[in-house]
Amino acid sequence: MNRYERYKDSGVPWLGEIPEHWNICHLKDEVTFNDEVLGDKTDADYEILYVDISSVSLIEGIVQKEPMSFENSPSRARRIVKNGDVIVSTVRTYLKAITQIQDAEDNLIVSTGFAVLRPKENLFPRFLGYWVQSENMIGAIVSNSVGVSYPAINATDLVRLPIVKLPLKEQTAIAHYLDTKLGEIDALIDKQQTLLEKLAEQRTAVITHAVTKGLNPAAPMKKSGVEWLGDVPAHWEVLSIKRLSQVKRGASPRPIDNPDYFDDDGEYAWVRIADVTASNMYLLETTQRLSDLGKSFSVPLQPNSLFLSIAGSVGKPIITKIKACIHDGFVYFPEYKNNIKFLYYIFCSGQPYLGLGKMGTQLNLNTDTVGAIKIALPTKEEQDNITDYLDQETAKIDRLCETVNQTIGRLKEYRTALITQAVTGKIKVTDE
Repeated sequence: MNRYERYKDSGVPWLGEIPEHWNICHLKDEVTFNDEVLGDKTDADYEILYVDISSVSLIEGIVQKEPMSFENSPSRARRIVKNGDVIVSTVRTYLKAITQIQDAEDNLIVSTGFAVLRPKENLFPRFLGYWVQSENMIGAIVSNSVGVSYPAINATDLVRLPIVKLPLKEQTAIAHYLDTKLGEIDALIDKQQTLLEKLAEQRTAVITHAVTKGLNPAAPMKKSGVEWLGDVPAHWEVLSIKRLSQVKRGASPRPIDNPDYFDDDGEYAWVRIADVTASNMYLLETTQRLSDLGKSFSVPLQPNSLFLSIAGSVGKPIITKIKACIHDGFVYFPEYKNNIKFLYYIFCSGQPYLGLGKMGTQLNLNTDTVGAIKIALPTKEEQDNITDYLDQETAKIDRLCETVNQTIGRLKEYRTALITQAVTGKIKVTDE
């Protein structure tokens, strides 16, 4: 794309050169911040739409607004926002919870964990939004934050950060250009996300069909009497999981923050929900290991053991490939003698949970509900053939998903780069 004819040093290392006719000032010269708040005397019945930091995405904007009365709202529900305002997370800044407010309801309130920036007369609101979302500006916000676990920046420090100063007409042209181009990019991202959803549906359908109907389309069928199974091969046995094994819970050494329970060189890995969430079929590593004392208060599992999450990522199965200890947010199957991957794929389909809630945090699982789940069990040879087939088919789908995710990642990178290049003057945008 075209560049401006002449540039000059901005004096800001992370900004570099800017067009010669642009200048640098502080955000506080161009915006006001945290202008309006709900006071303690607000009517208790006043209905608000509350937005917290976890409800804001850099690309998607506000993804959730929670309606509630002021009386029932958290004490941090205070900042009033209006159209054109830009909200910037000042706590946990690494989350990049930044967006511009558009089409705001009159009762939209955000957490005091946000700084609310309101552009002054000579700053085009959309340009401000894009400036704060630019890569370099986000980097400056994060680098000026203090704290390790939950880095934060004071709002007064935030508005001391720089912003470019250029003619209003030029700001407007840049913002309109980005509105158009980002709309095109976002539409492409949406198509890729839709493709991911379809691939996930295909994956579930392939798994479900294999573990309920088998691989022989000519096999005689019978009614299973179980909703999620439907008709199953006539020679398969329909039975509850508890008939194949006890279902037991893990256990936790308490208090869990006692350092005596941990040892970086311990024989057994300590499994947290986050470790399972970050893994696929197999658990290969965790971030912590238990000492012998810690292990004595938990439940140790040997490699190739299956366990199931009943907290956090509820309903997710995983097979450990390492010696690991599980806490009471998991259940396991100590006496299961069949192909463990066949049972894994049954849980992985999500279908046995019908009627027990939605996959994820809403499922209601415990040892009794899991033990009562009915499955259809083929012969050992068929179990092996089915799991080999599913290994191959799901791997194909997973490779396609990986390609789609890479495409989404590149589109998002291009999106960020385009914003940064435009608002810092590295490319020339005109209103022609």
